Amino acid sequence: MPPTPLRAPAAALAFVLAAGPALAQFGPQGPPAVGIVTADRRPITETTEFVGRIESTDRVGLRARVSGFIQEIAFREGQEVEQGQVLYRLERAPFEAEVARQQASIASAQATLTNARISLDRARDLLRTPAGTQARVDDAVAAERTGAAQLLGAQAALRAAQINLDYTEIAAPIAGRIGRTNFTLGNVVGLDSGALATIVSQDPMRVAFPISARQAGELRTRFEARGGADAVRVRVRFSDGTMYPEPGRVVFIDPSVDRNTDTLLVRALIPNPLRQAGSNSPEVGDRPLVDGQFVSVLMEGAEPVQAIAIPRAAVLQDQQGSYVFILDAENKAQRRNVTLGRGPADTAVIERGLEGGERVVAEGVQRVRPGQPVNPAPVSAPPPTPGASPPAGGRG
Repeated sequence: MPPTPLRAPAAALAFVLAAGPALAQFGPQGPPAVGIVTADRRPITETTEFVGRIESTDRVGLRARVSGFIQEIAFREGQEVEQGQVLYRLERAPFEAEVARQQASIASAQATLTNARISLDRARDLLRTPAGTQARVDDAVAAERTGAAQLLGAQAALRAAQINLDYTEIAAPIAGRIGRTNFTLGNVVGLDSGALATIVSQDPMRVAFPISARQAGELRTRFEARGGADAVRVRVRFSDGTMYPEPGRVVFIDPSVDRNTDTLLVRALIPNPLRQAGSNSPEVGDRPLVDGQFVSVLMEGAEPVQAIAIPRAAVLQDQQGSYVFILDAENKAQRRNVTLGRGPADTAVIERGLEGGERVVAEGVQRVRPGQPVNPAPVSAPPPTPGASPPAGGRG
């Protein structure tokens, strides 16, 4: 069969031609394309993040100082109250009667004292005559002093009765938001009734957060020469990622380390103004910060510092720590170990490892190997992400 040898070479040629494009796909591709940035020094806000809780600076439980029926509740649960505002009124009649009784006691004591003084004057006049005796004068002096003491006692009892009458009106000792009432109209309350309601102050608020002893030492070293706590401002981020616009300041650092957690408690004071200015009766939710809520706390340097900064995407990590790839004069990638500082979420602050001016691979890092030539091109850093947070441990 003569045609058979001719079909075999033709089939082989067709296979080679068909496989040509596929073989070309697996051929050499040349140096990988990467995006680079120049490691420059620029102003950076140093940032360290913690978890904290919002607290009111003042908290008062309202209690009854006398026993009586609740006649009036003069507030709405959850509203803000002013200092001195009357919140509860107890029955007054028994205490008004006691005040009247003590007033009568004072009148009686005054009459007794007046009579004792008249008797003393008579006894002294008689002493100048043969009918008078010193014993009568001494008795009159004792009676006058007893009357004066009884008058003082009656006046003190009247003051006590008036104080108890005033206690029938329970007023707010501080300004703030009042919670729910634990007793309603008609209930009898007294010294052993517990808190009638609780008031928590609203502006300013306090954020409390623990920091490790190690971090406390690092922050002290970092900011001590710049003014200590005055060189730090505190920002708050809510659970939905939004940043609270009002900055705070550190007002307290616990002098003792918690033995169980090896942490120090830090407190910062933060303004908490009304969302609706001029509201006469603020309701729940009119202020952004609420007592007891969890927040993220960011401690920032009050003044930016000059530091080498690169995009965070340029930093890689392995068992040896953090590192970046820089390009040498021949556009070959070289590994450079770095130490990170604290800064914004989208920026890596380099404390050690770069001197400034190096070309750093910021895009296509996953395609780079040490000593490998690359095809570099400039890349623009992405804009900062609002509300983004630094990674765990405060590295920024």
